[in-house]
Amino acid sequence: MTAESSRSLSARVAGLPAWIGFVPYVVVSIVHVVALGVGADAVAGPTKLALMPLLAVAALWAGRGSTWGTPATLLFLALAFSWLGDGAGTFFPYAPELPVMLLCFGLAHIAYIVLFWRFVRIKRWPAWALVYAAWWLLLVVVLWPRLGALSFAVAIYGLVLGGTAATATRCAPIIAVGAAFFLASDTILAFRLFTPEAMPDWTSPLVMLTYTLGQGLIVAGVARGLPRLAARTGTANT
Repeated sequence: MTAESSRSLSARVAGLPAWIGFVPYVVVSIVHVVALGVGADAVAGPTKLALMPLLAVAALWAGRGSTWGTPATLLFLALAFSWLGDGAGTFFPYAPELPVMLLCFGLAHIAYIVLFWRFVRIKRWPAWALVYAAWWLLLVVVLWPRLGALSFAVAIYGLVLGGTAATATRCAPIIAVGAAFFLASDTILAFRLFTPEAMPDWTSPLVMLTYTLGQGLIVAGVARGLPRLAARTGTANT
């Protein structure tokens, strides 16, 4: 390949739209959700662990050519901790899975909260964001008798989960919708864990459907906005 043809190929690749990078994530997400629905555990396990790495690749593609700095660090920390949470049973086989999962996802949500609050917000708090405070209170009241030793851990995790959704309401709509899906996913999962008798089998793939939608929309919204943010001064959105 000549230098000219190499430059031409690079130019064509660079000209591809940002959404192209999300295609592998979308495909694997669909495969994973379907595998859960049909009980194909041999497929569901590996595809779950592939989700966050593929989403990180999608973010890198969407923001190619930009220097993101601290916002990118927070985004990839959120994805890394989410990945550890997804694979808590695999990565930490000698630790109790649920507390480790809560810790990892709690750290992911803290990274998202700082990212949204410090770097990505574009508007004031909407009044309807108070719905997330009501959600947290209702969740704790309903589940508290079932939580046992995990009562305070779940309550604290609920605070940071609701905090992610609430701070996302100050960001672009795609991020706010993604955070709402993320919250819906963990809400369904909480009821599956602590009131399993009330949750039908189809709620298992629903947890991951809402989770993959939520994470994908958040990352798409952040990746679309951060390159523009990087062009501003380092004090932008302070």
